Amino acid sequence: MVAAMDTHLAQLFDFLRFPSVSTDPARRDDVSACGEWVCRKFVSMGLNAAVHGTAGHPVIFARTEPREGRPTVLIYGHYDVQPADPLDLWTSPPFEPRLEDGIIYARGSADNKGQILAHILGVEAALASGRELPVNVLFVVEGEEEIGSPNLGGFLTQHAQELHCEVVVISDSTMIAPGVPTLTYGLRGIGCIEVRVTGPAIDLHSGIYGGAVLNPINALTRMLATLHDGEGRIAVPGFYDAVEPLHDWERAEWARLPLTEERLLEITGAPALTGEPGYSALERMWARPTIEINGIGGGYQGEGTKTVIPHSAFAKITFRLVPSQTALAAIRQVADHLRKNTPAGVKVEITEGHHGDPYISDPTSGFGKAARRALGDTFGREVAVICEGGSIPIVQSFKEILGVNTLLLGLALPDCRAHSPNENFPVANFEAGIRLNQALLREIGAMGPE
Repeated sequence: MVAAMDTHLAQLFDFLRFPSVSTDPARRDDVSACGEWVCRKFVSMGLNAAVHGTAGHPVIFARTEPREGRPTVLIYGHYDVQPADPLDLWTSPPFEPRLEDGIIYARGSADNKGQILAHILGVEAALASGRELPVNVLFVVEGEEEIGSPNLGGFLTQHAQELHCEVVVISDSTMIAPGVPTLTYGLRGIGCIEVRVTGPAIDLHSGIYGGAVLNPINALTRMLATLHDGEGRIAVPGFYDAVEPLHDWERAEWARLPLTEERLLEITGAPALTGEPGYSALERMWARPTIEINGIGGGYQGEGTKTVIPHSAFAKITFRLVPSQTALAAIRQVADHLRKNTPAGVKVEITEGHHGDPYISDPTSGFGKAARRALGDTFGREVAVICEGGSIPIVQSFKEILGVNTLLLGLALPDCRAHSPNENFPVANFEAGIRLNQALLREIGAMGPE
């Protein structure tokens, strides 16, 4: 067992060394090389596998030999990662994996290379044992999740017949706490926009022209301040109209979870938790919509003072959405609100970014119960049933294009630092993920085809 885990870790470290940053054009060859590595791994296991080119980065599709009378499970993951910036905050190079006290530190270790490789190795171990798999398995591993999966929907549509399955399995989310098995049955959706405010044709001397020409940064901050009221509620007209209220059972289930507000303060390092009144922190994170300003800029950024009225200013804004909101409707609402609140003296340009609708499923369905049994058997603990604040837009595409629901079985921890410096993933969770894959396939196989 120790020797096998050493081999598994060596493969994970090889996987993590690829700087497969999908958003960076300079890393395009690295992303492609990483996809080729994934394909070779599937071929070495005896699966039928191929690299499918897209307008962006490739999709890797692999499958076991199909057998009649068995359910088919599609396992999804991604091999692309977020940029590693800021590099100076990493305690070791982000693409040189480091193992310390049972924790793997590297970009992509939790999101998503460690989690998807656990599933791949689970299937490999089952095949190597000589036993037949209890299900047919399909793998779809893409290289564009971190940029919104712009080409995966087209791939699903084009290959819908080959991708016919009863359920999708994804481990690209988190466990509620160390050792606590977690089934996620809902994800918030996402919408993204960039707002650019322009004023004078060139930067102007703020002493000569100040007071006569509106400063675009002043205008932008006034506009952004209208997005929320003084207590933290979203102030965009109609934004809450489609929001579905929490069920009583959800509030009761979440209130007993070990992810307390004190623990959230420890994880985040924030001095206090704030947000929409009337809801707990978990309820605000998982079941209420948000609008966040992710970046803002304009004017002089260097040392010292430069007295200018800048030509322009910008802000990057995202919003998280809950059932039954839709991303396109939310984008229109926010864009219209900002336009109506644009002061005279500047012009505004709003550019839409990637988006995806919220996802919700039934944790008491047959597949939901199978997942809970597998999680309980793997971790030996009562299963937490949660929603999650993050977004995986392709989950809704699986539902709309393939007509199937998704089981979200997180293996990362709340403090995994995904998208941040020093991203990490416990070896124990990696090893548990391999066992979880085998337990889940057994449970689904026992259900038979639907």
